[in-house]
Amino acid sequence: MNKKAILGRKSILSIVFALAGFSSFAQNSVIISGQDPDRRVITTAVPFLNFAPDSRHSAMGDVGVATSPDANSAHWNAGKLAFIKDDLGFSLSYSPWLGKLVNDMSLNYLSGFKKIDENSAWGFDVRYFNMGDIELTDGRGNPIGEFNPRDIAIGGTYSRKLSQNLGLGISARFIHSNLSGSISSVGGAEARPGTGVGADIGLYYQKPTFIGSKEGTWSWGVTLTNLGPKITYNSAEDLDYIPTNLRIGTAYKINFNELNSLTFILDANKLMVPTPPIYRTNQDGTLATDENGNLIIAAGQDPNRALISGMFGSFSDAPGGFQEEMSEFTVSFGMEYLYTEKFALRTGYFYEDKTKGGRRYFTMGLGFNMKRLGLDFSYLVPQVQNHPLAETLRFSLRYSITSN
Repeated sequence: MNKKAILGRKSILSIVFALAGFSSFAQNSVIISGQDPDRRVITTAVPFLNFAPDSRHSAMGDVGVATSPDANSAHWNAGKLAFIKDDLGFSLSYSPWLGKLVNDMSLNYLSGFKKIDENSAWGFDVRYFNMGDIELTDGRGNPIGEFNPRDIAIGGTYSRKLSQNLGLGISARFIHSNLSGSISSVGGAEARPGTGVGADIGLYYQKPTFIGSKEGTWSWGVTLTNLGPKITYNSAEDLDYIPTNLRIGTAYKINFNELNSLTFILDANKLMVPTPPIYRTNQDGTLATDENGNLIIAAGQDPNRALISGMFGSFSDAPGGFQEEMSEFTVSFGMEYLYTEKFALRTGYFYEDKTKGGRRYFTMGLGFNMKRLGLDFSYLVPQVQNHPLAETLRFSLRYSITSN
């Protein structure tokens, strides 16, 4: 018997990420789920790239493209970083993941920035997703050891003001995803870690405004994240999309007086990844194939397309037409109350259509600033009882230096 575990990397993906509310199967392994009209989840590899990594923004329903800049701007919108007030800063975030189910998964995020001059800044970020230990077995179910699947991404960001109110930022990152180590997958293909690259581009606009006698700041942002080629874990014929994402949003901050302010934020997201098609079935319920053994598509488009075709075709390839395309947008709403820039109270709501994953949850959190140090905390409350993401906590520690 082959001493290597007969466990495919997609099996590991399905176990880990399906629990998290994100499906991470390869495109060619969602065929059956794609048949279900009540649950047509878009799937990618390395979905951790889109997880909200820090406590401030996760406390506001996972908004962030148009919020005021901070050390975590590299994730939300690289265009914001040029507007940051501090000269230097860092942020370290930690979140136990699926804490109600397991005790050894975590999402970790380290980010930082440095102002170059009044109009530009650079930043970096490192995210590490530890999926805990998985017990491996051979074909007869006998244990043969444990493995720790894990993902890591390392990136750099450059941001510059194009005008007094408009900023542009770009990011690039290296992605390494080790889901099965040296374990052979089902079918005998030799498994290996998946590696790839991704890039972001973001625009950010902010302008002082007045409503009556109250001074405020209106901002908007748009960003394309994780633009990059597909990655593979075994062969060039088995390629997975990374989670290319479009995020647009706006925010309005109203200053009631010198001590109190309130910000309202709205974001919308769209995965720019092909929608799973509906495949033709035989009378006995099995999937129909042509003379070459290829599956026959009954509605929708072939998801195995080139990168650019897959990205832009994602706006018109849903089998359900315009209505299904609109259901692929997630919406987030958040609020942030600040008192003397020292204390923050935050809340928000995240909505996803039930046919695309059904994540719907409220969030809340607190923030404290103590001279150069800051501490943020967030808490997630899903609408569904006993949801795996229930009671998700995130903690962030910030440090900044002001040149003045």
